[in-house]
Amino acid sequence: MEDNRSVVEQYVAALPADLDTLTSLQHPDFVEDWPQSGERIRGSDNFREIQQHYPDTTSETHRLVGTEDRWTLAPTFTPLRIVGAGDTFTALTEARYPDGSEYHVISLIEVRDGLIAKVTTFFAAEFEAPDWRAEWVESSRESRPSP
Repeated sequence: MEDNRSVVEQYVAALPADLDTLTSLQHPDFVEDWPQSGERIRGSDNFREIQQHYPDTTSETHRLVGTEDRWTLAPTFTPLRIVGAGDTFTALTEARYPDGSEYHVISLIEVRDGLIAKVTTFFAAEFEAPDWRAEWVESSRESRPSP
């Protein structure tokens, strides 16, 4: 049996479109909560249906830079960091949607029996920092190349 971190890494790497991998790593009692919209997805079948019917997808492809030649469909999720131990992990990813919007995505992931049992995901849109606090902060945004 794989260790829990490896399972979480595989799961996050498969987001959002590798549904076979995602659902194969989900526990039979899988639940995902989206607190901002108040929705709970219960079960792999419902998870798959939502992903397959997501309205803001496109068949537009983007070349992934920095790897062997690979192409991906939008929206894209870029894993940035996974932290945790035991059966609880936090994944930070960036999501880029076909309309060009970008979101920071935080997922709290719980593993049971070597599978993903519960995920709580928060989506946060980028926004411009207000000028009034500029003298006390520095920018943490790195310049990123466009796809």
